[in-house]
Amino acid sequence: MVDLPRHERWDLAGKRVLVRVDFNVPVTEVNGRLEVADDFRLRAALPLFENLIARGASVVAATHFGRPRGRVVEEFSVAPIRRRLEALAPAVELMENLRFSPGEEANDPAFGASLVEGVDYYINEAFGASHRAHASIMVPPSLVPSAAGPNLAHEVETILSLLSSPVRPFVAIVGGAKVADKLGIVRVLAERADTVIVGGGMAYTFEAAQGRSIGSSLYNEQRLEECAALLATGKVLIPLDSRGLRDGEPVGPAGGEATPIDFGANIPAHHEGFDIGEASIALFEETIGRAATILWNGPVGFFEDPRFLAGTAAIARAVAASSATSVVGGGDSVAALHQLGLADSVGFVSTGGGASLELVEFGDLPGLRALRESPFA
Repeated sequence: MVDLPRHERWDLAGKRVLVRVDFNVPVTEVNGRLEVADDFRLRAALPLFENLIARGASVVAATHFGRPRGRVVEEFSVAPIRRRLEALAPAVELMENLRFSPGEEANDPAFGASLVEGVDYYINEAFGASHRAHASIMVPPSLVPSAAGPNLAHEVETILSLLSSPVRPFVAIVGGAKVADKLGIVRVLAERADTVIVGGGMAYTFEAAQGRSIGSSLYNEQRLEECAALLATGKVLIPLDSRGLRDGEPVGPAGGEATPIDFGANIPAHHEGFDIGEASIALFEETIGRAATILWNGPVGFFEDPRFLAGTAAIARAVAASSATSVVGGGDSVAALHQLGLADSVGFVSTGGGASLELVEFGDLPGLRALRESPFA
């Protein structure tokens, strides 16, 4: 387990506390101006804010928002987030977008130091940003007494305990588009889980490593040997069939006119797979149904297109229906759960996509190290 400093020991009367949050939330235009479309992350931080204020502290929050890449870009102003936060926690001040400064992503010590000018304490409550060695994550712990926020600590504890002492059978489900991004986590999970289900675009390189034809589907020739080695462990379960389209047919959230084609184990030339097929769904549902512990990260198809939602929807329903201990992480997996109305039916939903992946793969994150190595810890 990662031992993190906590804030409960501090005397906060008259003190100023900087809380690094992850309020990188969706916004939508309402009556000509941007407003927060989903305030879940803001509401999740309220118990911490209320605790700090009740103990006599003044609180300032800091977040990134979008990708302005070190420039002041009006559409990435935190103004809509600030308006919503003022309604929920009027006593909390929200700084402007951290990423308006190039010093944030460059982990510039001077920019990091500017964030804690006049600040007595720092709390990292941004699990979803803690895999980034950015200034607001790394520098404050070196300058002022610092601690982990309760949500961050709970995320870390939940994920690491799931890996260290799972109730078996332990089934992991890993999806997503690019095999190179996920091979590390598949390798770790193949050592710790009983079965690793692989789906999504990344699965086609595994299928090619098995000698199957994959048409024009996503494929990484440089990763064939690694995929073959993982298949040889006997722990990795890949799709039996798939569903897709002929090359050139449009794919996206609006869908398209072309009717999906059901392929068997092999996809013909000039065709591309975008989802798992019925045989795969049945196999994966059966495997998930036997699990006592489930970790799911990544969709098993291009679920944004309604024609290719079936596989991911089946996985989501199987996880939600299971009595197993379940943890779902990754932005797309969580988005699918919300889209299907199942987010409240799983055991734990992680707020960090890349952060949860890196924590599974490496057992630690830069932001956690910064807290542990603080001279004030």
